[in-house]
Amino acid sequence: MLNTLEPHPGGWERLATTFVWSAAALVTATFCWLLGDIIWHGLSHISWAFLTTPPRNAGREGGIGPILVSTLLILGVCLGVAVPLGVGTAVLLAEFTTDTSLFGRLTRRSLDVLSGVPSIVFGLFGNAFFCKTLGLGFSILSGGLTLACMVLPILIRSTEEGFRTVPTGYRLSAAALGLSRTTTLLYLLLPAAVPGLLVGLVLGVGRAIAETAALIFTSGYVDRMPQSLLDSGRALSVHIFDLSMNVSGGDSHAYASALVLIFALLAINGATSWLTKHWLSRRIVTV
Repeated sequence: MLNTLEPHPGGWERLATTFVWSAAALVTATFCWLLGDIIWHGLSHISWAFLTTPPRNAGREGGIGPILVSTLLILGVCLGVAVPLGVGTAVLLAEFTTDTSLFGRLTRRSLDVLSGVPSIVFGLFGNAFFCKTLGLGFSILSGGLTLACMVLPILIRSTEEGFRTVPTGYRLSAAALGLSRTTTLLYLLLPAAVPGLLVGLVLGVGRAIAETAALIFTSGYVDRMPQSLLDSGRALSVHIFDLSMNVSGGDSHAYASALVLIFALLAINGATSWLTKHWLSRRIVTV
C-alpha cells in the first residue's frame, strides 16, 4: 500500500526531461559545428603577420592590423560613453524613482523597446545624427557613439537589476549609521551591484564587437590605419562581411578574421566571468 503512494516520474516528466536535454544537445552541437567549421578553414591562416600587417589586394592578402586597431577604438568610444551614462541612469531608476512613478515606468518601457530595435535602424540614426547633423562624417567616433546607443538599454537594465538585488538592509543600516546617500551609493551599493554591471558589459560588448549593419553607415569601409577618432575605420565584423560578400577569393581571410572575432568574444566573456567570481569571493572573505 505504501509503495503505491510513493511518487514516481510519469510519462510527461520523462518527455519534458528528454525535450530539455535534446534542446541543450542541439544548441551545443550547432555551436560546435559552427566553431569547428571556422577553425578548420581559418586556423591555418592565422599568424603574427596576419594580426599585425595591413590588408592588401582588397583583403585577399596581408592581415588585419588596422582592422583590429579600428575595432578596439570603436569599442573604446562605445564603452567610454555607455558605461558612465548607463550606470548613472541605472542609479536614477533604482535608487531615486519608484516603480509607480510615471517617469520611471516610461523610461523602463522606452529602454525595453530600444533593446529590441534592429541594428540597421541604429545605423540609419547614427548616419543621420552623428555623421550628418553633428558633422562627424564616417568616422570611428560616429561608429562608437552609435554602438553606445545600442548598448545603453542592455547596460542600464542589467545594472538596475543589480542595484535592486542589493538587500534593503544595506540601505537601512547605512541610514542608521548616519551615512549620506552618496556615501552609501559609492561605497556600499555600487560595489554590491558590480555583478549586474559586468553582466550588462558582457552582453553589450558582445553585441557591439559583432555589429555590422550599424557600422557600415557610420564608421565606414576604410581599411587603413586610423590616425584619430575622426578618421574612418573598418571594424572586424564589417571586414568579414566585405570579404565574404564583395571580394572574390576572400573566403579564407574571412574565416580567419571570424576566428579572431570569436576568440576575442570568448576571451572577453572568460575574463569577465573570472572577474565576477574573483569579486564575489573577495567580498565574501571581506564580510
